[in-house]
Amino acid sequence: MRVVIADDNLIVRDGLAAILREAGVVVSAQVGTPDELLDEVERHRPDVAIVDIRMPPTHTDEGLRAAYEIRARHPDVGILILSEFVELGIVNRLVTQSAEGLGYLLKDRVTELEDFVATLQRVADGGSALDPKVLSQLFCSGRAEDPLGPLTQREREVLALVAEGRTNRGIAEQMVITEGSVQKYVTSIFGKLGLPAGDADHRRVLSVLAYLRQ
Repeated sequence: MRVVIADDNLIVRDGLAAILREAGVVVSAQVGTPDELLDEVERHRPDVAIVDIRMPPTHTDEGLRAAYEIRARHPDVGILILSEFVELGIVNRLVTQSAEGLGYLLKDRVTELEDFVATLQRVADGGSALDPKVLSQLFCSGRAEDPLGPLTQREREVLALVAEGRTNRGIAEQMVITEGSVQKYVTSIFGKLGLPAGDADHRRVLSVLAYLRQ
């Protein structure tokens, strides 16, 4: 797996690169500005671009805007937003295009290297992984017309864990239920959201997209 890291903090950038290399991830480039990020993505076509939100020159949302540009130019490149902040405006723009190949984690919640690398791989493979705090704020900013209206509260809880990128086994462990029960919930969610039969992983992504668009 090849990644490009964009963070204006040199210590964060180098530290992240060092631990990822130890885990066998190829760090193709490390940059500190949005323009450098776009150039390096163009040059290396990584599997995932790891992007901070607030970067030069104004330190507001340059990183997110660069991520949006990468999605437009190179939809096959996964995007993992890694930040201290939750910025809903451009996140909504990103997921309106597609939730596939998109992750958003808060820095202070990344505590296990194995889990972080697994998240990177999931995003590289076209899946999604969203921090619970991000999901919570997206949920609170939902529209008056709720596309998830048919879902029970328990099904919403399962869908929220699906949106975090959890497997059925991971969801079962979190909710202290059996994998069979999780599968029944997931099947019910697919049916109520009107998702077409087919590849299960693809339908999980579509269900996440429905969750985010509420």
